[in-house]
Amino acid sequence: MLLEGKNAVREHLSAGGKLTRLYLQKGLHGTEDIIDKAKTAGARIVMCDKKELDKLCGGEKHRGVVGAADEYSYCTVEDIIKAAKDKGEKLFMLILDGIEDPHNLGSIVRVAECSGVHGIVIPKRRAVGVNATVVKVSAGATAYVRIAAVNNVNDVIRKLKDNFVNVYCADMDGRDVYTTNLTEDLALVIGSEGFGVKPLTARLCDGAVSLPQKGRINSLNASVACGVLCYEVLRQRR
Repeated sequence: MLLEGKNAVREHLSAGGKLTRLYLQKGLHGTEDIIDKAKTAGARIVMCDKKELDKLCGGEKHRGVVGAADEYSYCTVEDIIKAAKDKGEKLFMLILDGIEDPHNLGSIVRVAECSGVHGIVIPKRRAVGVNATVVKVSAGATAYVRIAAVNNVNDVIRKLKDNFVNVYCADMDGRDVYTTNLTEDLALVIGSEGFGVKPLTARLCDGAVSLPQKGRINSLNASVACGVLCYEVLRQRR
């Protein structure tokens, strides 16, 4: 997996991630800390011309820094639950029901890291996983946010409910999120970009929450809606 850009590589290394190689554009300045961390992590430093990096990445968005890392290491749902318990906090989990755009997933991971989400659950199939684009868009937040990839998100919802976790899905026909109590153990289900939360998944949830809207467009981008919802949870828990 190729990590493009200073931020993505720097955050990956700061979180204890490993690199096999660090590719740097010749003549680039301001990378001394990245080089030191990469060497400590056992990476081989490779100096390249800009054209070589463009070819390696299929574009120019690397800005002179590219790290080659092993594939992303997913956690378990139990790891996410344990993280909340270890902090002595009420659980706050995101369940993504079929997000397919890596830019949306990257943005959601970044929001999750900033708003205190303990972890994210994604399906293994019919959805985007953590790839280089997700890492870059998250600005390195994938290095800090626990992400579990599961066979069936509905099974996760059933298990959470059996353990008295409140599970709400985001739906424009749901009750106003600002009048909903979000201070207890909570999992928010965010649907796919085109179809929202699947009907069966929605029926399994304890209810639906919505954001008030005044415009003519009937829905927000998945990552934007997720961001607003996450910060309402954070507001209520402060």
